Amino acid sequence: MNYQEIGNHSKVTEFILVGLSNHPTSQNVLFWALMFLYLVTLVGNSMIIFLVGINSELHTPMYFFLSNLSLLDLLFSTSAVPLIMVNAMHNFPTISYSSCFAQLATRAFLALAECFLLAIMAYDRFVAISDPLRYNVAMAPRVCIRMALAAWMAALLLTVMPILLFPISFCGHNAVNHFSCEVQAIFKLLCSDTISIEIMMMACAVISMPVPLTFILISYLCILRAVLRIRPTEARFKAFSTCGSHLIVVTIYFGTLIYIYVRPQTKKSQDGDKIVSIFYAAVTPMLNPLIYTLRNKDVQNALRRAGCRVKIRWPRT
Repeated sequence: MNYQEIGNHSKVTEFILVGLSNHPTSQNVLFWALMFLYLVTLVGNSMIIFLVGINSELHTPMYFFLSNLSLLDLLFSTSAVPLIMVNAMHNFPTISYSSCFAQLATRAFLALAECFLLAIMAYDRFVAISDPLRYNVAMAPRVCIRMALAAWMAALLLTVMPILLFPISFCGHNAVNHFSCEVQAIFKLLCSDTISIEIMMMACAVISMPVPLTFILISYLCILRAVLRIRPTEARFKAFSTCGSHLIVVTIYFGTLIYIYVRPQTKKSQDGDKIVSIFYAAVTPMLNPLIYTLRNKDVQNALRRAGCRVKIRWPRT
C-alpha cells in the first residue's frame, strides 16, 4: 500500500504523519487550540483586507502592502492548519506523495513571498521618512503593484527551481515525525545524495532570508539616521513609531524562520521542531493583524467607522 516495487528498490507513494499519535491525550488539546488560532487568524487578516479595500483613507502604499501581508498570512495558515487539525483527530494519518509535495511547495512559496514583502515594506517606510516630499512619486500605485508582483514571482521561482533541478528519492522510510509535510522532516527520509540538494537549499535560503533581512536592517539604519536629524522630540518619536509594528513582525517572523530552516538539519527528529513549526504556521499569522491593529490608529479609526456603519444600517434591516 505504501510502496511500489521498482526493480530492487521501493518507491514511496504515501507518508505517515506521526504528529502526536504517540500522545493521544494531547490530540484533542491540539485540535481545539488550532481551531481558536485559525479562527482568530481568519477574522483578523480578513478584517484588514476588508478595511483597506473599503476605506479610501487606507489607499496608501503602506496599507496596500499590509493587505498583501494579510493575504499571505491567510493563505499560509489555510495551507497548513486545517490539515493539521484533521490529522490531529486520527492516529498515524497518511498523506499521498503528490499531496505532500504540493503542500510543501505551497508553504515554501508563501513563506518566501512574505520574506520579500517584508523587505519591500521596510523600503516603503525608508522612503516615507527619509524623503517624504518624493514619497507619492517614488511609491506610486503602479510602482507598488510591480514591487508586490516581483515579490510573488521571485518566491515562485525560488520554489520551483530546486524541484526541477534536483529530483529526490526515498528508499522505503515513509514515517514523517511531524504534523504535516515540513522540509526538515522530509529531508530526514531521503536516501539519495543530499549534498547537491543541501547546497541548493542553502543558496535559496541565503537569497530568501539573509538577503531580505540584511536589506531590512540597512533600511532601518538609514531610517534611524533620518529620524535623528529631526529636531523636535515629538516629531522624531512620531516618525519612528510608524515602524514599530513592522519591526515586531520582522523580528518574530525571521526569528522563527531562521530557527526552522537555516540552522543545520540532522537525521534525528526532535519534538522541539514540531512546537516551533506550530508557532510558525498558526501563531505568527494570527499575531500580525493584532500587532498592526493594536498599534495603528488609522486601522483602529477605520474599524470604528465600519462599526458605526453597521450600527446605523442594522435597525433598517
